[in-house]
Amino acid sequence: MKVPLVMTVLGPDQPGLVDSVASLVVQYGGNWLESQMCRLGGQFAGLLQIEIDETACEEFKSALSNLSDQKLEIIVHQSKEPENYVCAEVATVEIIGQDQPGIVRHIANAFAMENVNVEELSTQCSSAPMSGERLFQAKAKVCIPDTCDTAKLRERLESIAADLQVDFSFESLNT
Repeated sequence: MKVPLVMTVLGPDQPGLVDSVASLVVQYGGNWLESQMCRLGGQFAGLLQIEIDETACEEFKSALSNLSDQKLEIIVHQSKEPENYVCAEVATVEIIGQDQPGIVRHIANAFAMENVNVEELSTQCSSAPMSGERLFQAKAKVCIPDTCDTAKLRERLESIAADLQVDFSFESLNT
């Protein structure tokens, strides 16, 4: 039987890190399902899901610990979707504006207040084309439960965007 595993990988960025992990997945008969990886502040950070035969799982985990010579910290968890996870609507929310502390917290709090689950979130700061000021950009994919009043959520997010003086968009992916 195949076991799904979710792994985090963190360590000083250097060539060959992904190859090291991918080689072990193949060596132990696993299958790489999905991943998100990037370089942040000189560190390599990765999140990935694989599936591996149950009989090879412990040996695979042990082999991963041998990657510590590359100064990689790897955490492995067996994964499974919660049985009661229901997503009535999937939406993307985008925010762009002058960088300031607290933007992510305000938006995340609005989601939490409405029991909305953040499935993906990517953020970045860059230099604005004309002014050179720091520009903050965020894009989230969220799962909205059927108990959430989507209009109320939109109003809450629009109010936050107005208070923070950032541009905001909300697009349902169910249409």
